[in-house]
Amino acid sequence: MSSAPQAAAEPRLLPARMLNEFAYCPRLFHIEFVEGLFEDNADTVEGRSVHRRVEKKEEPLPEAGPDAPPAIARSVTLSSEALGVIAKIDLLEADGAVATPVDTKRGQAPDLPEGAYEPERVQLCLQGLLLREHGFRCDQGSIYFAGSRKRVSIAFTEELVGRTTELTAAARAAMDRKTPPPPLADSPKCPRCSLVGICLPDEVNYLLEGCAQEGERRDEPPRAPRRLLAARPDSFPFYVQGQGLAVSKKGETLVVSEKGTPVREAHLKDISHVAIFGNNQITTPALQALCGAGIPVSWFSQGAWFYGVLHSLSLPNILLRVEQFRAKDDPVRSLALARGFISGKIANCRTLLMRNHPDPPATVLDGLAKHVRLAAEAETADALLGIEGNAARLYFGSFGGMLKPRPGEAAQAFDFATRNRRPPRDPVNAMLSFAYSMLVREATALLFAVGFDPFLGFYHQPRPGRPGLALDLMEEFRPIVADSVVLNVVNNGEAGPDDFVTSRAGCAMKPAFRARLIEAYERRMDTLVTHPVFDYRMSYRRILEVQARLIGRFLAGEIEEYPAFRTR
Repeated sequence: MSSAPQAAAEPRLLPARMLNEFAYCPRLFHIEFVEGLFEDNADTVEGRSVHRRVEKKEEPLPEAGPDAPPAIARSVTLSSEALGVIAKIDLLEADGAVATPVDTKRGQAPDLPEGAYEPERVQLCLQGLLLREHGFRCDQGSIYFAGSRKRVSIAFTEELVGRTTELTAAARAAMDRKTPPPPLADSPKCPRCSLVGICLPDEVNYLLEGCAQEGERRDEPPRAPRRLLAARPDSFPFYVQGQGLAVSKKGETLVVSEKGTPVREAHLKDISHVAIFGNNQITTPALQALCGAGIPVSWFSQGAWFYGVLHSLSLPNILLRVEQFRAKDDPVRSLALARGFISGKIANCRTLLMRNHPDPPATVLDGLAKHVRLAAEAETADALLGIEGNAARLYFGSFGGMLKPRPGEAAQAFDFATRNRRPPRDPVNAMLSFAYSMLVREATALLFAVGFDPFLGFYHQPRPGRPGLALDLMEEFRPIVADSVVLNVVNNGEAGPDDFVTSRAGCAMKPAFRARLIEAYERRMDTLVTHPVFDYRMSYRRILEVQARLIGRFLAGEIEEYPAFRTR
């Protein structure tokens, strides 16, 4: 037994707070504690705020014994190797050999005979068992519900102690499992869970039920998933472009200054990642704050060449990366994902042509439909590569027909003959390359946040400095996001010949137009669309996240097939 700060404790000890989570939902426990993933919502922020009011500097455990004087201690950390647990007690009331733990909760006291729900009671009881290990007699504890300002006594009965011991053993066993428990089925707990966007309970169950019903040939379709996650994320990219700008930190705010004068700012909580273009600077305190908040920073050349990304060391979910590397060495799983990426991409190319080409050639549409089937059935990675190349030639051969610039000089400037890059030689290719660069940056930052290694792909083979998995993930979104952005700015008259500079070195966009293209890209990513599998609306940025997490669910063995995103 020991009384030591949690940071110095044995890392495999189970925190009492996590026992609460396990009793509430074993899958929530696994995602948060084993995989290391977490998201805030209003409830979790409020809960931390309540605890900040009661937490003080950590105090030592009072002396235990019949002659010990009465004492009150706050934020007492106790651990026990025998129990395999650790806990921080909000408030401890000691009187001689008797101790009473007091735990603080943010909500209202429930109207229950037991005084509190089981997760809260077993968490408190575990604190009592720790106090017993440290020489106190502890027969009861209290929960203070801040919402109703009410203190409820909880007796540590034999039944509660037995249940606490049982759940502790189960939670400790779950700590060593690589795959999370199955999602709760249509549970009322899910809508207010902060991890619902990571867990995807209804979506995973829907995919599992669909596979089971297909295999068993049931007539009744699976129940459509509820839309439990917000249609749009709460944070967005923060772009820094121009020349000679400086990014610094002021409190919890990121500030962009030009020659010492602030020109723009944003709160850290509203930023998903930072993208810096060209000759601009960022201070060390700003980088430290961004790393501390888990916000990646990407650097680009003035011409939008993606140089690299900075991310904090707090990368979550090592188990996911282990499975990612294992799957890369498994030709069956690796090819299954690659088929999904490329068949989805080709299907979306075909859809974009049907939507935007005034007279799409039937031979091209038929050819793309054929290549969707071929990609879904490709037997090798090399065969898939050839199928994608043939489909790309069909698609880009008709791409120019979707461009409808203003007559005259503008029409000539936006002629499109073929896809070219490194460097792009004409305005359309310059815009396509820029939009793809934005998309790969978005996918890279997202994959870091989910817990993947963005550089190990399944379709794109590993190369130094190339984020292969980010390129995999963005395949389905190239036509419907990046290509669509280019079509919109040309066809809406937002791009003109004077927005580009062409030389022997290639074609480049002027800074003012690049800013407009970023705005167009952000509008597209914020557009609400209906997910073709789950049948609810959300933004492209949210869908990109959902698809990334579904890759993880496939690698974890939770779902049998990766459902590619194919727009309707």
